[in-house]
Amino acid sequence: MRASARVLVVDDDREGGEMIAAFVRQKRHTAVLVQSAEEALHLLSSQAFDLVLTDLQMRAMDGIALCARLAGAQPDVAVIVLTGHGNLESAVRAIRAGAYDFLTKPLDDDVLHLAIERALERRSLVREVRRLREAADGDAPARSLVGTSRALRELTDLIARVASTDATVLVTGESGTGKELVARAIHARSARARGPFVAINCAAVPGPLFESELFGHLRGAFTDARSARGGLFVEADGGTLFLDEIGEVPVEVQSKLLRALQERAVRPVGGNQEVPFNARVITATNRDLEAAVKARRFREDLYYRIAVVNVEVPTLRARGDDVPVLAQHFVTRFAARFGKDVLGLHPAALARMMAYGWPGNVRELENSMERAVALARFDHITVDDLPERVRDYEAEAGAPAGVIDDIVPLAEYEQRYVRRVLSLLGGDRTQAARLLRLDRKALARIVDAPPNRLKAPAEA
Repeated sequence: MRASARVLVVDDDREGGEMIAAFVRQKRHTAVLVQSAEEALHLLSSQAFDLVLTDLQMRAMDGIALCARLAGAQPDVAVIVLTGHGNLESAVRAIRAGAYDFLTKPLDDDVLHLAIERALERRSLVREVRRLREAADGDAPARSLVGTSRALRELTDLIARVASTDATVLVTGESGTGKELVARAIHARSARARGPFVAINCAAVPGPLFESELFGHLRGAFTDARSARGGLFVEADGGTLFLDEIGEVPVEVQSKLLRALQERAVRPVGGNQEVPFNARVITATNRDLEAAVKARRFREDLYYRIAVVNVEVPTLRARGDDVPVLAQHFVTRFAARFGKDVLGLHPAALARMMAYGWPGNVRELENSMERAVALARFDHITVDDLPERVRDYEAEAGAPAGVIDDIVPLAEYEQRYVRRVLSLLGGDRTQAARLLRLDRKALARIVDAPPNRLKAPAEA
């Protein structure tokens, strides 16, 4: 069954409008009645609606003019024009103005119900197509969580469990670990997946504009507020609102944010009425919010409100086994983007990458692979293609387990690395050879050679 929709009925005949609104409510939708196009536009500037049912002939602004205004300002809202004086010319004008359908009065219940359902279905399809296009334009494969490490499997399991609820989530982790990817994964696996995913970096919003961005504003609420705006909470209605760098929210706004989360409603700047919203809120930070609470830079009650579920994203250091998988993923993507025949990474390059600490996490690895593919002269990334900091890295004393320091001969280091990849793949030499871009004979020579007979393979 289709989810309940919000329908705005516009008719200067109150009795007729009430009958239409009652019919809409009978079909399990929410209906709001206004008696002028101007009042409708004012309401639409601060509240989200899925469908508008408007009479054609009204005082001041008629239904066709309202259609034209909505087509330019809110193309997502479907409009059905109703009239007791229907003719072909009026129908053509309405459709050209952006109306989805044109119905004549007296209205047949079955015809009206079918028109409403079709209009809502079309709106849903339009939003889904836009979402898919945005995913394609934004390079959807890059937004997936890639890897096979235990740390990533545990994270993926937690995402699946929390996605099935509507709980507020706080995503924590170092810079570059992929906190927004986690938020998008929660959204994609939730019942809100067909709704919008609206993201904002709180650190990038100037303090004076913060309330307007989140809660919206009315026309004339402040200098340069030439038109009303619904705000991100309303924009994310039916989907997910992601507040990145939540620790940067100004202290003076934190109390209003807390109230919005508690009451599930926002009050636009310059407005007197609260506007309800239906969006899941996910926040993220790379800061220690508990320390910020103790220092009174972050409200304690807001912290507990946003941290109902805490999802900590592991560092790339904790996902060492994922480095070769992620590196190959990025090489394939950037090779396609740049139109270069780069197939993978040479074992010597991978060995250097496995020794490196990756303080910038996955983002640093991605940027390094983009650079390496751009500079690559052969069909495999070599050590010379790597950034200098990776190429010349020297493991420190007491380095984490799995990092081999530089006194080990490179050929032995490569053998240990190749054997490690083979172990991760359950001993499957065919898959290991494919991942490492080696033929099976070369792989066998490296894996099976006694340590005193190891020789570093020549690079491409």
